[in-house]
Amino acid sequence: MSVTICKMTFGEKILLLLLLTPVFILCAMAGITGGRIYPESPVLELNTQFTAICVMSKPFMDLSKATADDVFWKFRTHKAPRELYTKINSSAVSITVNVTRQLESPLTCNVFEWSQVPQNVYGIFFTVGYPPETPRNITCMVHQVNYKSLSRSMQCSWDPGSRDPILNTSYSLCATQHEFVTLRHPSQNNTGELSFKVMPVFVVVVVWVEAQNQLGIAVSEKITLDPVEIVKTFPPKEPEVISEAMFPRSLLVKWKHPIDPYIIELEYHIRYCAAASAVWSEVPESDTDSSIESFRQQGLTPFTEYVFQVRCKNKNIDHGYWSDWSHNVTGKTPEDNPTDKPDLWREIQQSADSEETLVRLLWKEPRSANGNILRYEVKWKQLNAEENNVTVVNDTSVVIALRSHRDYSVGVTAFNSKGPSPTASLIIPKIKNEHSLGVQLHWSLREKKVWVGWTPPRRTVKEYVIERKSLIDGAVDWQREPNNSTGSFIKDLEKFKPYLISVYPVSGGRPGTHSSVEVYLEQGRPSVGPTVSARKMGKNDAELEWKTIPVEKRNGFITNYTIIYKADGGVEKVIPVGPDTHMYTLRSLSSNTVYTVHIMAFTEAGATNGTSYSFPTKKYAPGEIEAMVVPICIGFLFLTVLIVLFCINKKDMIKKHIWPQVPDPSNSTIADWSPDSPTVPDPPKDPKACQEGSWMDVSVVEIDSYDKKSMGEDDKASLLLKKGKYLSEEHSSGIGGSSCMSSPRQSVSDSDEGDSGQTTSSTVQYSTVVASAYKGQVPAPPVFTRSESTQPLLDSEERPEEPPHLYSNLRSRDGDRRPYFKRDQTADGTQPVGLNQIEIVGQNSGSLAFCPAEEGNLLDLLTENAPPRARETPELTRGDRNVAKSYMPQQNGYRPQ
Repeated sequence: MSVTICKMTFGEKILLLLLLTPVFILCAMAGITGGRIYPESPVLELNTQFTAICVMSKPFMDLSKATADDVFWKFRTHKAPRELYTKINSSAVSITVNVTRQLESPLTCNVFEWSQVPQNVYGIFFTVGYPPETPRNITCMVHQVNYKSLSRSMQCSWDPGSRDPILNTSYSLCATQHEFVTLRHPSQNNTGELSFKVMPVFVVVVVWVEAQNQLGIAVSEKITLDPVEIVKTFPPKEPEVISEAMFPRSLLVKWKHPIDPYIIELEYHIRYCAAASAVWSEVPESDTDSSIESFRQQGLTPFTEYVFQVRCKNKNIDHGYWSDWSHNVTGKTPEDNPTDKPDLWREIQQSADSEETLVRLLWKEPRSANGNILRYEVKWKQLNAEENNVTVVNDTSVVIALRSHRDYSVGVTAFNSKGPSPTASLIIPKIKNEHSLGVQLHWSLREKKVWVGWTPPRRTVKEYVIERKSLIDGAVDWQREPNNSTGSFIKDLEKFKPYLISVYPVSGGRPGTHSSVEVYLEQGRPSVGPTVSARKMGKNDAELEWKTIPVEKRNGFITNYTIIYKADGGVEKVIPVGPDTHMYTLRSLSSNTVYTVHIMAFTEAGATNGTSYSFPTKKYAPGEIEAMVVPICIGFLFLTVLIVLFCINKKDMIKKHIWPQVPDPSNSTIADWSPDSPTVPDPPKDPKACQEGSWMDVSVVEIDSYDKKSMGEDDKASLLLKKGKYLSEEHSSGIGGSSCMSSPRQSVSDSDEGDSGQTTSSTVQYSTVVASAYKGQVPAPPVFTRSESTQPLLDSEERPEEPPHLYSNLRSRDGDRRPYFKRDQTADGTQPVGLNQIEIVGQNSGSLAFCPAEEGNLLDLLTENAPPRARETPELTRGDRNVAKSYMPQQNGYRPQ
């Protein structure tokens, strides 16, 4: 089997061997070949028909018992349809197919041996592709080497065609000189280079290109050219721009030839642009189509920097190659008078004076300032007035004060070093008298820009002024639109910043009534959330308050707020509120509970949480404590009134139990109980009888003159009588404390029996004078001892350091002075003896004091008037009287006996 496999890949070889292995084995055993396919290993052209013929050998047919009817064709593993087959004879069968990219190699001829077992007869590998297209559009170029010579190489390029040949295609660049020298340069792409020993100048050279692959050869059209005509020179040398003060609107451009004019005569091309622009303007080629080395460009803007570039080519042919552009050269035109007026606008400001209006004039530098603006001259006057107010400023704004009820005309002129500009004028109407023209606004986002549209007014409008004011810093800008506009894109806006857009229709220099709208170029989430606080807190409600987010931190329009709150350990609750709400009352809260709340602020772009705030609800509602306390207080007050009324009604009973009746010593009848006791004489009424320092306090009034053992029967009976009288409630008497007291005081004393417990009995023992001896001893002179009374001390006893005072209130009710001690006369006018008790007679509201007789005189009186039995007692000498006083003052207050 003669199958060509020299150009097969390794995989194709393996596949073919596997397919033909049974045939090899069978043929090896029989020593015969199965057949052959014609043509063998072809290259097929796409989109054409291909016919292959399978011819079986006779020995193979005899061995396999196969005929032409048993033949079938396969493209790799795909069996070809029988309608494509053509039976030539009993041993040959052909197949005709359209060549496409879907045909898979190899193509095999197969039979069914003994009409059952498929057996490969022969197979071929094939490739598909296109023949090469004819190269076209051949262009060649010769480069300059230096000022006087050209390169020896000629670079050419061509168009190989748009169809992919699929097959490997080679190219050859060919040229002939003088019809006998042929140059050939192989290439695998669409470029090539021809090398000459010396570049022929003014000599004809013929150039063409050949393309070749397995399906054929294609030859391009031959072109004839002179190498001088295809030279690409260097850019013009040393270009420069010259500015001339006398020509503020033109610049002079100069350069030098890049190559010797004897070799090539050149023409030039110039382009320029403003330094701040990227758009080039070209000088017409007809203005520079001669071999020149300078050119003056006119019609430029004064005081503007320009950039120039220059290039050149052979002027004698139309299809020559332009050189590269020269490097940039710049020049600046001189200054000239401003040709445009300033762009004037105004901003009305509030004034504290209703008679004046503050107007801030704003303007922009003239578009064609034609130089540095040195100053601005501002003029304003009332309409139809001749006198102007003039001020000169270096800034682009000024604030002026105008009368509120007058129309004014304002003008601004710009000055540079060459002179003034045209004057920009504007009419400022009086307050509340703007031109009645007005527009209706609407806005939207288009192509990530803010579009503001308006409905034109009915009257004729000269132009529209669109004012843009930043709501963050108050910066004002504006732009002008023609009168036929119904909308415009707002320029120079920043993301996340609010702007107030106002549209003013202007007619006759007067701005009309404006319409405004707030816009955002792009919205974002707020930078901060609201800060919430509790304004009022109740038992079951709380009033929340939050401040508006600062405008610079909103980043968009606030669409709504959401209040989120919960109790400690409770479920979170959400309440949405409107964007204009900044105060809200939470209701149905639990009392005495701590709540945590925060607020979210929403824009179209999202939401931001505010800071959390905790607050407690009250335990009681307002008025609830008062509702409990007031009834209690009213009840307590009512009870107090009842108690007071009861005390007033039962005052005698209460006084009897709380304040016992203290007997009045001045009305005492104690003398009636002891008739045998001598009457104590009244103190002398003569003031001289009371010497200074003879005053003394008496706190004891009971006198036990003799011991019971030395008493007679009568004395004992008298003593028993007195003791019974001590125990009597109605006949007790005495004095409490010293005689120099400020007022009589009532108290409850101990009983005379010496009981340790105190009693509320009205019996009060005030004092006792003990004169009897103790256990048979000789009695000392009578002394006064403190009683067991609980009656408070008198002032002189409480303050013994104070000197005694004379008091004039020791008088009886009838105004006569009465003695402290009074003894009733007996029937015969004599004083009774055996005095045991003395009664204090005079009690007044003032302090009590008395002036007693000399101690010795008192004792003498007692002795002289005493009965004989009393005289039998041991006598007291005057010396004994001086041993002890009848009264011992209490220096340390009251002490119970």
